Amino acid sequence: MRRRPLLALAPAAVLAACTAPEPAPDGGAEDPERSSSAAEEPTEDPTEPAETTEPPSGAELLLADLSPREIAGQLVLVGLAAGAELPAEVLADHHASGIFLLQVWESAEAVDAAVARARELARADLPPLIAVDQEGGQVRMLRGDAARRTASAESLGAEGPEAVSAAYTSIGEDLAARGIQVDLAPVADVVDPALGDGNAPVGQLGRGFGTDPELVGECVAAATAALQEQGVAATLKHFPGLGRVEENTDFSAEGIEDATTGRDDPFLDSFRAGIGAGAALVMMSSAVYPALEPDVPAMFSAAAIQDLLRGRLGFEGLVVTDDIGAAAAVASVPVAERATRLLEAGGDMVLTADPSLTGELVDAIEDWAAQSPAQEQRVRESAARVLALKESAGLLEG
Repeated sequence: MRRRPLLALAPAAVLAACTAPEPAPDGGAEDPERSSSAAEEPTEDPTEPAETTEPPSGAELLLADLSPREIAGQLVLVGLAAGAELPAEVLADHHASGIFLLQVWESAEAVDAAVARARELARADLPPLIAVDQEGGQVRMLRGDAARRTASAESLGAEGPEAVSAAYTSIGEDLAARGIQVDLAPVADVVDPALGDGNAPVGQLGRGFGTDPELVGECVAAATAALQEQGVAATLKHFPGLGRVEENTDFSAEGIEDATTGRDDPFLDSFRAGIGAGAALVMMSSAVYPALEPDVPAMFSAAAIQDLLRGRLGFEGLVVTDDIGAAAAVASVPVAERATRLLEAGGDMVLTADPSLTGELVDAIEDWAAQSPAQEQRVRESAARVLALKESAGLLEG
């Protein structure tokens, strides 16, 4: 089933107003000409029902019923390492929006058990999102009998969009079978041909579909459509692109600046193609792009999120961070600011590979929302996007 693009939720109702009849100009009897003219005008049939707005969606109704802490928790997605047990407080007390599976899971039974535990811990009518990074090649969190083997993006890109579509159809089928709603893929980064394998986060690991923006865009669109046909939401990453940086932001705070990428860069076309294909999420890069906003990681940059991604590229879905829990690129940023700076920039959800940070992140979001009506509305807007994604995935049914 193809999922519709995720839209920000609108206000639930619109009120209509009525006005009293206009009195005669002299305050007395009506002007005969005015009376005659009015008699000729068609009047509303009093038996005809008044216009009504659409009823509120399940996501809107649920949002209205959530506490401030439950709303704040929806903006945090928590990593769960293979073999680890999910701490109960992550969902029961902090109300995290869900989990993403980390490291290598070889057993379908283990995946199913983790998904079941997450559902048991969450509020019954607020089920958790389950996500995983399943790209193919070296980056496959699900293996063994949990998911079939698929080739790397580099190999698939060399074969073309049809091969990409076939591979991502199988990925979507495998994830849907395990109760996983979100794939943290595909990689939409275009690798700079001058760097090639010297591009540590993408080129070195064969994670990109190629070095030509047009071909990469075709492959990204094919991957996105294939996933969404299986009911799995696609995540374009890492906006506005990691193909020109030398070091991996997970492991280094140096060598992660891209001095070239700007508003009109052709390397953005692959993201545009994925958005056009209906991607529900975009993951922001934690690299720095001076042509957009100097000295500010893209995930904390209003220029990157509001002006470029939402404004210029027209993306209306969920904007998430790359890992902010263990990544070296943001290690110098206080934990609380890793969440609030994303919200200030217009983003929606933080991902943390470190579950122990969940409470601190939710506290920071809840406190930030309480500081002003505008900030409270900013948090509710992001929570509305999360709940809309859950509704589109069928999690809010019943």
